[in-house]
Amino acid sequence: KAKPQYVHTLNGSGVAIGRTVAAILENYQSEDGSVTIPEVLRPYMGGREVIK
Repeated sequence: KAKPQYVHTLNGSGVAIGRTVAAILENYQSEDGSVTIPEVLRPYMGGREVIK
């Protein structure tokens, strides 16, 4: 069975990258500046839960 291949984007033409990042920051940033990574994105971030 072949391994799944990840979709890549060159310049964000498929997704509004800026708005996506802004939405994540608005909803998941703590007062100390850290960002909790949404559970659905953690597998793509190596299992990481927080960015400090």
